[in-house]
Amino acid sequence: MVSQVDKGGSETGRRQFLKSSVLAGAATAMAAIPAAIASDHPSPKREGWEKQGEGLANISLLITSDIHAQLHTHDEFFWEEEKPVFRRRGGLAVLKTMVEQYRSRDPEHTLLIDGGDFFHGSGIATFTEGEALIPILNALQYDLILPGNWEVVYKKRKMLFDMGHSNAAKVCANMYHQTADEDNGSLIFPPYWVRYIGGVKLGIIGYTDHLTPRRQSPAYSEGIRFEHADRTVARYIRLLREVEGCAVVLLLTHMGLAQQVGLANNAAVAGADFILGADTHERVRAPIVGKFSKVIECGAFGSFLGKLELRVEQGKVSGYQYDLLDVDPAKYKSDPKVKALVEAAAAPFVKDLGTVIGTSTTPLLRYYVMETPMDNLITDAVHWKLQPDIALSNGFRFCQPLAVDPKTGRAEITREFLWNMLPVDSEAKTGHVTGRQIWDWLEQELQNAFASDPAKRFGGWFVRFAGMEVNFTIGNAFGKRVNWVKVNGAPIDPGKSYLIAACEREGDPDDTLCRIEKVSSPRRTGLQIHQIIEEYLVQHTPVTPRLEGRSTATDQPATLLTQLQGTSYSFR
Repeated sequence: MVSQVDKGGSETGRRQFLKSSVLAGAATAMAAIPAAIASDHPSPKREGWEKQGEGLANISLLITSDIHAQLHTHDEFFWEEEKPVFRRRGGLAVLKTMVEQYRSRDPEHTLLIDGGDFFHGSGIATFTEGEALIPILNALQYDLILPGNWEVVYKKRKMLFDMGHSNAAKVCANMYHQTADEDNGSLIFPPYWVRYIGGVKLGIIGYTDHLTPRRQSPAYSEGIRFEHADRTVARYIRLLREVEGCAVVLLLTHMGLAQQVGLANNAAVAGADFILGADTHERVRAPIVGKFSKVIECGAFGSFLGKLELRVEQGKVSGYQYDLLDVDPAKYKSDPKVKALVEAAAAPFVKDLGTVIGTSTTPLLRYYVMETPMDNLITDAVHWKLQPDIALSNGFRFCQPLAVDPKTGRAEITREFLWNMLPVDSEAKTGHVTGRQIWDWLEQELQNAFASDPAKRFGGWFVRFAGMEVNFTIGNAFGKRVNWVKVNGAPIDPGKSYLIAACEREGDPDDTLCRIEKVSSPRRTGLQIHQIIEEYLVQHTPVTPRLEGRSTATDQPATLLTQLQGTSYSFR
């Protein structure tokens, strides 16, 4: 039995339904929800919500996502009046207090849900392969969790251990076993979850990013097969509506905002009331309304808590109220139990991770889509140590920012922060590529970030580099975005060989480097990226990384904060 149901529903009926040939027409059979295409829409007023009765319920969903193992209160980035602002936010002990205050208002009608990437993103998580976070996750008392794209980082067996030791229900409808035994082809997690709340039935279907094996080191996903959500979502929506009798159907997804808005405009999701999104760390403050569903995404690092309240009457959602709330330590005291669990998890590593390895006179952040001060620091270090023509870094999004202390004029970079920037310490690798290979690779990387088809977009941002400058037009078609490239100040020569350096991705062919294929003379350097950065900081502290125009677009500012275009949504 692959479904998780609190009560009600016939398993025989479900099986018959899933086998029925009528499923093929499920997407077109559902009535479309009338809405504007991908435009922000204010939440309606909550008039008359105080009424209760049979078949009438208020459901409150508290939502986190992309916590990335950030246990402590930290600096957070906000964009206000066209400039960055930093405030202290997050901390899982603070989050616990906040959740309990909202949950205590109506515990029987409140659910706590996480959208994935909980077990990855810090040194503590890496050193324990996520295990240190399990007691904390359980203390938060989640009702439902979804595996994110980074849940695979410790490989399949460890993902199953970490997820399996959570007390919360798990859901994912597009991760399959790919093994030589009898499990081959079967779902790893239940595809959906059903709960009665206030006499009405709610169903949630889970999906993670189908591009995970390409976005990350291929070895992480060994033994797992992924499918795009549109392969199965219509049948599960119809199953929940017609067989389970759900009055509310939600999708819990870890696919990135662009993909999720694309899904909301796909007829396959007709019948889903909301898409509860994750992955790109976007802060959706008013639901984005597509043709067939509405989309929210609730930030990252435990800095924010999404609160979605649904009014259900006569078997359907009749109203909603959505708010994105700051997890503010000035408003909520730390929960003593969770604080003790966080301290216990950190205790074995406090001395090492607390070591200051350098300072910066400028803030370190990774929120910009095209170029970031944080990745300029990383690529500058690799460029300094290995002396390639071009040093490369992936377009990661994880890692909370590090603000400059106004009293000292500097930000202390600890070893803990280094692990936040790069939770996987990979070996540096070099190789030779032609100018033509670099140009074609840049076109592909721009496609990964800005494809017109949302299903082809990676959740990460544009690749980062030192020693190279690139100008492009995001709105152009695939293969026609790059306008010019300079290497070491000179126009790139298509026939010339250039030495590149980047981190090794586990499971890639030996002649692949940072997704560039057929690299000549690949060589492992024997140096770890963390070692290189620490040596660089010893020699160059204080550093001053800032935006330098390494990546520029003709149609977007250097401070672009989202890859989602064509809506009124803005990151702030």
